[in-house]
Amino acid sequence: MTQPSPSPGPDTPRSGEPSGGGPLAGARVLVTRSPERAAALVDALGRAGAETVLLPLIDFERAPDQHAVDVACDALAAGAFDWLVLSSATTVHVLLEKAADRGFGLAGLVPEGTRIAAIGPATRRLLESGGLTVSLVPAGEQSAAGLLGVWPGGGRILLPQADIAAATLADGLRAAGGDVSTVTAYRTVDYPAAAERRLAVQADDGGARHQPPSYSLLTPEGAAAEIAAGRIDAAIAASPSAVRRLSALAGRPGCRLVVIGRSTAEQAVALGLDVAAVADEPTPDGLVAAVAKALNPP
Repeated sequence: MTQPSPSPGPDTPRSGEPSGGGPLAGARVLVTRSPERAAALVDALGRAGAETVLLPLIDFERAPDQHAVDVACDALAAGAFDWLVLSSATTVHVLLEKAADRGFGLAGLVPEGTRIAAIGPATRRLLESGGLTVSLVPAGEQSAAGLLGVWPGGGRILLPQADIAAATLADGLRAAGGDVSTVTAYRTVDYPAAAERRLAVQADDGGARHQPPSYSLLTPEGAAAEIAAGRIDAAIAASPSAVRRLSALAGRPGCRLVVIGRSTAEQAVALGLDVAAVADEPTPDGLVAAVAKALNPP
C-alpha cells in the first residue's frame, strides 16, 4: 500500500488503489482537496474503480483578529445567543480549537439554551461528534438559500464565517428579523497555509485517520501538465475558492468538471467553465455519483 505524504511531492503520481470494477473503472479523477480533507472521498472514488490524484489548492488559517473570535466565543458560552449558525465544517474546527483553549470540549462552548443550525452533512456530523444537537438543517439544498428557506425567523444569532463568505446568509437572517452578529473565524488561503497559523482539522469522515490510505499527489505545475496532456478524466471542485484557483491554473480544463453544489457551479459558470455535473448531495457518495454521470452521460 502506498503511504501518503503530508506535503506535495514529486509530480510523478503514486499509484492509488482503485477496485477492479465499478462505475468509474479506469477513470483518473483529480480532487482539489488536501489529503486530510480528502480521505472519505478518495475511499469512495476507489471503491467505484477510479484512480485518485490530489491537487490541494486551498487551505485555512486562523483569523488575524483572534480577540474578536474570543469575544464571540465567550459571549456564546455565556448564553448571549439564541442561535449558533454554522455553514461549514471548517468553522466547527475553529470552535473546537477555542473550546480546547478553554479546557473543555465543544459541548462546553454552546449552552443548552442555544440552538444550532448547520449547513452540510459534514458540518452536522462534526457537531454531533462533539456532543451537540443540531436543531435545524436545510430540507434540500445544502446552502445558504436552503437554510434560509427553513429559517423560523428572529432571534439573537452568532454567525462565524470565512473571510470570503458571501453576505447572502447574514443578510437573509437579518431580513427574517434576526439580530445577527458575524465574526471572521478563519481565512481561506492558497495551499499550504503557514504552519504557525494553519487551522488543524480532523479527518473529513469523522474518524481518527487524517490521510487517505493511498493517493497520488500533484504540484500545481504537475497537475496543469496532466490536464493539458489529457490524462485527467474529471476534476472535482468542492468550493467556489477551489474553482477560482483551478481556473487560474488550467484555464478551461480539458476534462469533465464536477462540483459539489450550486454556489460552486455558479462560480464556475461565471468564470466561463463548463460544468459537467453537480452533486445531488455534498457527500463523497454524492460526488462519486456526479462523476459517474459526467463521464457516462445519458
